[in-house]
Amino acid sequence: MTMKERMLSGKPCLAFDKELLEERNAQQRRQFDFNNLDPEDSEGRVRLLKEMLGGCTENVWMERPIYFDYGKNTYVGDNFYANTGLTVLDGARVTIGDNVFCAPYVGIYTAGHPVHPYPRNLGIEYNLPVTIGDNVWIGAQSVINPGVTIGSNVVIGSGSVVTKDIPDNVIAVGNPCRVLRKITDEDKNYYFRNLPIDRELFDIAEKQEEK
Repeated sequence: MTMKERMLSGKPCLAFDKELLEERNAQQRRQFDFNNLDPEDSEGRVRLLKEMLGGCTENVWMERPIYFDYGKNTYVGDNFYANTGLTVLDGARVTIGDNVFCAPYVGIYTAGHPVHPYPRNLGIEYNLPVTIGDNVWIGAQSVINPGVTIGSNVVIGSGSVVTKDIPDNVIAVGNPCRVLRKITDEDKNYYFRNLPIDRELFDIAEKQEEK
């Protein structure tokens, strides 16, 4: 079994294996091009993202800079948006659903290291997959740790460190991240601390969606 096969299967592997180093270097070259594109080159952004990632649609947008270890192990759904500073260590598969928004400096990490210094200093690491459902908003400077699954229709509060699975339809915050409360239909009428969204704005947005 190669180190790449070990890595993708969740087994301990050596991070400085030649094949893995070459793949990470190839990704660095692609994302260097992406991070240095002309700001108005929207087509170039989408084209490079399709080259870098394992899968994405035309309707994807990432503000620069971005950082991926491999890129090809990350799959994002339709209408994905990431603000500046997205970091994804994707030694294992990262699966992100539709309509997911990432605020600035979100980190998604599949990679971890042994607790004991002896194996850690030998370069041994492990990678566990991360899954994020549909309609998720991840707040600024949040960290998603290896092996975590976040359900659909979830809000992760800014600065959270997600160490365990998060169920559907909740707001979760903190370090470690814990469920604060469920999201209900009543939340549709408000945007922040019970400040209402007026009906006129809904009408405008729904008409734009129909075009």
